[in-house]
Amino acid sequence: MTKNPLDANPFTLEFHPSPQPPKSTILELPIPQPQGAKTMPIRVTVWNENRHEQKNPKVAEIYPQGIHGALKGALEGQGFEVKTATLDQPEHGLGGNVLEQTDVLIWWGHLAHGEVSDETVAKVQARVLAGMGLVVLHSGHFSKIFKALMGTTCDLKWREADDKERLLVVAPGHPIVEGIGEYLELEREEMYGEPFDIPAPEELIFVSWFTGGEIFRSGATYTRGRGKIFYFRPGHETYPTYHYAEVQKVIGNGVRWAAPLASADPRVFGNAVALEGK
Repeated sequence: MTKNPLDANPFTLEFHPSPQPPKSTILELPIPQPQGAKTMPIRVTVWNENRHEQKNPKVAEIYPQGIHGALKGALEGQGFEVKTATLDQPEHGLGGNVLEQTDVLIWWGHLAHGEVSDETVAKVQARVLAGMGLVVLHSGHFSKIFKALMGTTCDLKWREADDKERLLVVAPGHPIVEGIGEYLELEREEMYGEPFDIPAPEELIFVSWFTGGEIFRSGATYTRGRGKIFYFRPGHETYPTYHYAEVQKVIGNGVRWAAPLASADPRVFGNAVALEGK
């Protein structure tokens, strides 16, 4: 039997709790709910260009249900409510009330950034500013919506040469890397290299090293208005990156982090009445 270390202590410990004021004098405030602790699951829409899967047999073999399908299955396994949208659907799959019923939008695009309508970009941007989370993956760095929100070219160096990628965690303890060790390692990936023309991240989560010697800011967060944005680099279409459990976990963590708080109050703008009398 394990002995209580206090049993051998010759001193008697007596605890005297501080007197509490009468209940009527205590100001009781609602306790904010932790992020992602909604009674309903976080609603995720995975947007994928879905062109490589139709044009390249190698990509179709790796992702028979599309990149969006692979991500949908992975995120549903983490308890999210997930729907998908693709470029060639009417209004790119984001019409009607889709965005209004989305807590976090995931974006993957590559071949056809220019085919996304400016109207759709404006609608997505407005929703982000109002509080919808946005997770931008891999070549989505060049998407219209990411460039609009960053205000820069978002250009970078790149190479397709089967480089090994090691993603070093530089923000240990951040919610996005919960359950992740000191690094992730991908045996084959497309190389992205600095300079990466983005604003200085509010939080830098990952820095990647490649076998060619390059480094890259591969996990970065921002806020725009009330919306949270997470950029995560891995995910070239000819590699099975989104089938790796640790990559799926990072994306799921990113969704939870980016989800709007259930208790967030609407912002009020415009002419205002003075709070204090004149």
